Amino acid sequence: MVKHKINDYLRTGKISKIFREERERYLNFFSNSYKENLEHCKNNLEKFPRWAIISGYYAMHDITKLFLADNFNLKINFNVHQTTIEVFEELINNKEIVKMLNLGYKELLKMMNDLVSAKKERTKAQYYTGTKFMKEKYQKEALEFLTNLVLPFINEIKGIKNDKSN
Repeated sequence: MVKHKINDYLRTGKISKIFREERERYLNFFSNSYKENLEHCKNNLEKFPRWAIISGYYAMHDITKLFLADNFNLKINFNVHQTTIEVFEELINNKEIVKMLNLGYKELLKMMNDLVSAKKERTKAQYYTGTKFMKEKYQKEALEFLTNLVLPFINEIKGIKNDKSN
């Protein structure tokens, strides 16, 4: 991605600088939000594993927005998921962590599509998702998602923040 994207996004209002008066509130919101989503993910692995995956992604998304706000004084205004990824990718030299965020987003889209399909095909979806096999499958996927993607991503972001302050 070309470096002038951020200037284009600022000019069009897709992203903006955070006003000094709102900075503390904004940082506090995302600091709490990512932690709540992470806890929701952990607490719902067994009973509601698909929702655990969704909240796990939101923990990743929110800590990324916290990182962008805290380190670059940027907030995302429109097309928040894709814009967050694009801005993060432009500002971070670590391709692996950007890849992790993209994988999380793809998993969110997959879960959201599953839920929309389930609503459209209620009978079929209830039959398949209500089986013991499918519940165990989603539980395994949710645990792997948390363990292999969400927690490592959050730790990486925290490491980048620590590197900046040292």
